[in-house]
Amino acid sequence: MGDVLDRARDVAADVLLPSADEVDATATIPEGHVRALADAGLYGLAASDDVPFEDFLGVVETLAGACLTTTFTWMQHHGVVRGLAGTTNAALRERHLADAVRGATRCGVAFAGAIPQPPKLWATRVEGGWRLDGVAPLVTGWGLVDLLLVSARDAATADADDDRARVVSVLVPARAAPGVTVHPLDLAAANGSRTVRLDVDGWSVGDDAVVATPSRTEFLAGQHASARVNGCLALGVAGRCAALVEEAGEPGTAEALRKALGAARSGLDPGLADAARKPAARAAASELAVRAAATLTVAVGSRAIVGRHPARRLAREAAFTLVAAGRPEIRAELLGALPRM
Repeated sequence: MGDVLDRARDVAADVLLPSADEVDATATIPEGHVRALADAGLYGLAASDDVPFEDFLGVVETLAGACLTTTFTWMQHHGVVRGLAGTTNAALRERHLADAVRGATRCGVAFAGAIPQPPKLWATRVEGGWRLDGVAPLVTGWGLVDLLLVSARDAATADADDDRARVVSVLVPARAAPGVTVHPLDLAAANGSRTVRLDVDGWSVGDDAVVATPSRTEFLAGQHASARVNGCLALGVAGRCAALVEEAGEPGTAEALRKALGAARSGLDPGLADAARKPAARAAASELAVRAAATLTVAVGSRAIVGRHPARRLAREAAFTLVAAGRPEIRAELLGALPRM
């Protein structure tokens, strides 16, 4: 794979960062961003045994500090790559994995039937496949991605506990279909991610599209590392704020932010082995992003509220990290921590 971190830094510095404010203003991710990520081999990281997890985290943080919109859309692709790499559906894997790894096929996810309690999307067994009903409240990349990994709760296990409740994960084309109504959403930040709500009423999916049917407990165990990855969004925003604080002539303050950034990064890592420590660490990362954005606003003064200084975008992106990919336990930690800032 070569030095994946160096390649990510090059894409961040040469492609993503120079147009981050334009992407934010126009709510449009240029095709050149996607091509650059693909050309650098950054779409197949989740399928490579040659990329240590800590390097993957470094890539996400680096890209997020350059353009949160692009990174938020790109990072969800890796959940599909992992699913395809591990599926027992050999035909599905053969059809899509190689193109997904190359970035020729781009993917998104919708976990509305697996993560929320109660689930928002249900799968009912029918002849030859499944019928999906419900809602997927936040689906990123609509119109930008080719395939969508959708997880729905098996209606036959509606009353089962997590160990027995089954999740049906299917890979479907990310386009309008009978039984699917698309509602575009207006996000405060990362609006170019083309995030939508899908209202689903009788979406028919064949058995040939099934990626996996784990229990909910097994599904959530497979998502354990995702909380650490999602924390990279907040770390990336905080790191970019620190760099701009230094550019504003406040090196001491920037150094203090970088020290806090290192502590937040170190706090997130133990959550990989101890799930009980994960919510507080995730909350601390987003709290730092908000504090760093506020610090940048003070450092640059009126430029932060007049014109198009990056401080305006970064303040909204910091707020975005408070709720993006959040969980009730992270929310509780934030509600306890933020009033004390």
